[in-house]
Amino acid sequence: MSKITAYFKDVQNELIHKTSWPSWSELTNSAIVVMVASVIIAGVVFAMDYSFDTILDWVYKRLY
Repeated sequence: MSKITAYFKDVQNELIHKTSWPSWSELTNSAIVVMVASVIIAGVVFAMDYSFDTILDWVYKRLY
């Protein structure tokens, strides 16, 4: 049981004294970058899906 207690004390020490946490402004900037990148990627996927759908509809109408 003492090993488990020592482990959790080491974890607490690591999280409090040795880990560098981002500031609020850094966290906000990172979140904005992730949101913008997600919107751009979603737009690219939408454009690819729409174009492939249009092309396949055109091909199928020509063949059948």
